[in-house]
Amino acid sequence: MPDKQQYESIWLADPEAHDYPAALDYLDLLYPDNTPEKTAEHLKKCPTIKKKAKDILRASELPLLPADNIHVKTNIQKVQDGKKLSPVLLVRDHKLIIADGYHRVCAAYYLSEDLEIPCRITDLKS
Repeated sequence: MPDKQQYESIWLADPEAHDYPAALDYLDLLYPDNTPEKTAEHLKKCPTIKKKAKDILRASELPLLPADNIHVKTNIQKVQDGKKLSPVLLVRDHKLIIADGYHRVCAAYYLSEDLEIPCRITDLKS
C-alpha cells in the first residue's frame, strides 16, 4: 500500500464518464420525476473538493463494508497496482448520499480513515 505522501496520487483528477450514469441509476431508485437527472447533471458542473473518508461515511450513515468485500478488495488492489481511483459523487439530502463510489470510499478508509477523497458534491436538485 502507498505511504502517506503517495495517497494523493491514487486519485484521478475528475470522475470517469461512466460514473455519472451510475449515479443517475442509483438516484433514480430514490427519487421520482426528473430529480435524478437534474442532480446527476449538476454533479458534472461541480468543482472537485476533498473530504476525509471517515467523514463521508459518518455523514452518509452507511456501514463500512468489510475489507474482503469483492469490490472493496478490487479497489484496494488497484491502488496496490498503481492504478488510480475515480473521485466519488455525493448528494446532500437528509443525509449524505454516495451516488457513486461507495466501494471506493470503503477502500480508502482501509488505506487510512483520514485519507482525503476527491469528490463532487451537490444539493438535491428538484
